[in-house]
Amino acid sequence: MRFIDRINEMATLEKEYKRDNASMVVIFGRRRVGKTELIRHFIKNKPSLYFLATEEAETMNRMAFQEQVADFLNSDLLRGSSIDRWELLFQQLVSATTDQRLVIVIDEFQYIGKSNPAFLSVFQRIWDTILCKANVMVILCGSLVSMMMSQTLNYDSPLYGRRTAQIKLRPIKFNHYHEFFDDAPSEKELIQRYSITGGVPKYVEMFQQSQDLRKAIRDSLLNPSSYLFDEPNFLLQKEVTDIGSYFSILRIIAAGNHKPSKISTLIQQKQTNLPRYFNVLIELDLLEREVPVTEMNPGKSKKGLYQIKDNFIRFWFQFVYPNRSYIEMGHTDVVMNRLEKNFIDSQVSFVYEDICREKLWELSATGKLPGLLEKVGRWWDSSHEIDVVGLSEADNLLVLGECKYWTGPIGLNILSQLEQKAAFVDWHREKRKIIYILFSINGFSDELKNVAATREDLILL
Repeated sequence: MRFIDRINEMATLEKEYKRDNASMVVIFGRRRVGKTELIRHFIKNKPSLYFLATEEAETMNRMAFQEQVADFLNSDLLRGSSIDRWELLFQQLVSATTDQRLVIVIDEFQYIGKSNPAFLSVFQRIWDTILCKANVMVILCGSLVSMMMSQTLNYDSPLYGRRTAQIKLRPIKFNHYHEFFDDAPSEKELIQRYSITGGVPKYVEMFQQSQDLRKAIRDSLLNPSSYLFDEPNFLLQKEVTDIGSYFSILRIIAAGNHKPSKISTLIQQKQTNLPRYFNVLIELDLLEREVPVTEMNPGKSKKGLYQIKDNFIRFWFQFVYPNRSYIEMGHTDVVMNRLEKNFIDSQVSFVYEDICREKLWELSATGKLPGLLEKVGRWWDSSHEIDVVGLSEADNLLVLGECKYWTGPIGLNILSQLEQKAAFVDWHREKRKIIYILFSINGFSDELKNVAATREDLILL
């Protein structure tokens, strides 16, 4: 699997590596998002010790770490010694450091603290008395997001305040997605694949095994023996205890129910009980709370809607989870027929809107707009909705856009509808400058292109 993007993350790691003093970097993020690959790429050609912790007892992890240190130092004496303290192992490592900085990586760090919570205080002491004075860079990495945050980042953690940087690794953005492929598929094919895999490298790799998307879906998602068939259960089972409630919430949202009141009715729980579930899913980057982009106080807005943020999770809860019985019984054709009827309208078109909002940020950052946007999102009221909206308070700029993943080109009627909806957007009415932008996967009518050629406030993409 090739190494894609991660430019900012690599820059952060290299900056920490070049510090005058010791550094401690915390890397966390959901499973399969590429944390270990990032670390592997970073430590290449650097003196480094990589240790992968397991769910075994702390004692077993310490013994395994001792073996790793002994191999790194090529010390038969250490390999045969009976050592019952982590401090001694780190002292051995530090004593062997040279002018060249040593990188010490503990992957799945949270498992050691889970087996023995006192280990966090032990590691705090090791950092304060040994590591922080040495020519080392320590990387603590983990895939159980909530546990990594509580063990390393939260105020009540013994390690709080020790880190010099942290990286929450997220999926690759769409503008880098084509780099996964030697022979880049068409834009349509890329969007359709991205709408399923998102930017999670392991999922992309799984789907690369087949050139035909339909076959890839059958082999990777509608196949009970494939790991992706049960992936959401695997993702959540170690993060939460009441997995059934989380599954119910995600399935209800995937079915098109985004208001907290509607979700609480369908899940048959009080609405006041839902925030704790929502917050965990948001922390895991699986869910997001969305408000109209013009809201002045988003946190207190009563217009909040909940959307599944992860493409794969959205797809799985729409097309796999509700049809598991058919899949288990071998009736894959039934599921594929359902999927093909709804795939574009229920999945791809929504992901295309996300891609267009990402593109709007790019247009702003590269100076293609008459102002620098500060916010990008959606806008809606009780009767109208606009797919893409960008705001610049500094420049009084309002960008309004529509995204159409249609089989044919879009025409003037879409522009006319967008212009009519602009009148309902209550933002800086007296002094705003409006730019209209239309995104279309299949181009535009000649009539619309002719109009665009005469207008500076209209962009076609």
